[in-house]
Amino acid sequence: MCPLTPVEGTYHFDGKMSNKGYALNKMCYSLNAAECREEFSKDEKAYCEKFGLNEAQTAAILNRDIIGLLEAGGSIYYLAKFAGQLKLNMQDIGAIQTGMTVEEFKAMLVQRGQGNG
Repeated sequence: MCPLTPVEGTYHFDGKMSNKGYALNKMCYSLNAAECREEFSKDEKAYCEKFGLNEAQTAAILNRDIIGLLEAGGSIYYLAKFAGQLKLNMQDIGAIQTGMTVEEFKAMLVQRGQGNG
């Protein structure tokens, strides 16, 4: 098995992180349903408690801390549901992860897509 080389600004999501983030990811997945999004909007903390999020996960949700959610076991695929609730898209999240502005992140994607990166 090849050892994994960490990529700066990314978080390795493995079995350990999956277990750590199970409740968080389950909650984020629930946001696919309109009635769940409405319930979340009415009382975010209570919604987090309903799914059994731990203190760090709840704080990251309430503080809109995407990096904190990744560190707390969030899968980017499920966190995208939460990000959508915040009116963020994947390019917004990519910019947050890399410390770039959204415009800088988009330009980097274009440059790499042209074989220049």
